[in-house]
Amino acid sequence: MEKLTLGSLLDVIGELFSDEISIAVSNTNEYIYYRPSKRVDLKIRRGDPVKDGTIAHKALQTEQKVSEFINRDVFGVPYHGMAVPFHYDGALQGCVTAIYPALTEGKSVVTVKTEDGWKPIPFDEVKYLEVKERKTHVYAAEYIGTNKKALQDFEYMLPKEYFIRCHRSFIVNVNHIADIFPDTHSTFLLSMNNGAQIPVSQSYSSYFRKLLGF
Repeated sequence: MEKLTLGSLLDVIGELFSDEISIAVSNTNEYIYYRPSKRVDLKIRRGDPVKDGTIAHKALQTEQKVSEFINRDVFGVPYHGMAVPFHYDGALQGCVTAIYPALTEGKSVVTVKTEDGWKPIPFDEVKYLEVKERKTHVYAAEYIGTNKKALQDFEYMLPKEYFIRCHRSFIVNVNHIADIFPDTHSTFLLSMNNGAQIPVSQSYSSYFRKLLGF
């Protein structure tokens, strides 16, 4: 068998985990491997230093497993994670970090700007969100409004059980999908129950199919 590199081994191990989880590996000073997920991407690059305040840094400093929530001040997005240090011949060599999307923190509505003011919309009434003209447009049964948050912020805020990123410009509520049609060889078109047609891009199609089980 040909020599197995660290990166290829970690890629294989990463396939055993959910697409929700990003994996980072560092030595005692910098990251040497990073595999992002569809749900949370901290934009880590090989060679980036391990920042103060991260769970990786805390695990290296204490030489113990660390599991906690990290707010958006460190990487620009909130996340939950677990970091485990590893040793060789009794000496600290680095750590492996599993990164999970942040939970919804008890929120249950999306508040949108309307012509007359603001409207809180319960999560289950939101059909989909679309970014256009530098704004996030929120579509519900009876209301359409805008919100100042980026689509990436909603990706972490909305319940992952039924809100799915399907395109760089769209997040959909799967409970409001009426039909799914093949579009090209590896993409799909979603027909929503309000008549809207939303594309599933190639980069999200595999993840989308896995979550919906088809």
